[in-house]
Amino acid sequence: MAELAALEDPKVRAVNEKHGDDHGVNLGKLRAIAKRLKTQQELARELWDTGDSAARLLALLICRPKAFARDELDAMLRQARTPKVHDWLVSNVVKKSPHAEELRVDWTGDPDPVVAGAGWTLTAERVAKKPEGIDLAGLLDVIEAEMKDAPDRLQWAMNHCLARIGIDHPAHRDRAIRIGERLGVLKDYPTSPGCTSPYAPVWIAEMVRRQEA
Repeated sequence: MAELAALEDPKVRAVNEKHGDDHGVNLGKLRAIAKRLKTQQELARELWDTGDSAARLLALLICRPKAFARDELDAMLRQARTPKVHDWLVSNVVKKSPHAEELRVDWTGDPDPVVAGAGWTLTAERVAKKPEGIDLAGLLDVIEAEMKDAPDRLQWAMNHCLARIGIDHPAHRDRAIRIGERLGVLKDYPTSPGCTSPYAPVWIAEMVRRQEA
């Protein structure tokens, strides 16, 4: 914790706070510490329990994803209230857990929109990599009815799922594009030069173009 405190940079914190995060540690330096520490599950748990965002990010880099119980991951997600910690927990840990599918189902319908967003992120992963058993038309029905008015983080995750359906499943592509066009979610999102817009119709078209190139 003293080492992390010494890496605190006010400029980094100022940038992070614009995105809802509350730490000032450069992520490259954080990854260097993790590389030195290697996998240490008990230390990861202790770092997580501090509640400090930088410590939690480090914990997610040195933990053993398959070592967490289902209820432990559920509790961790509900404790992870800053975007970067939330994203790393889902991407680096939950996706690799044997409990991922059970949590995906439970979280998607959770009344907490941040928790529901994690469920939709896991659903987008399944749509892309393991779609067997997923009702794609049913997902599009929910997205069409609910995405427009969903809170930001839930809306972002639902939009990601919409794009993945359009990109990876040609039979549903036209409908996914029409839904994106009608709802207009993220249509005006500022996009840096060279980056792909998160607006689903543009995102789908660009990724399909790359696949077919």
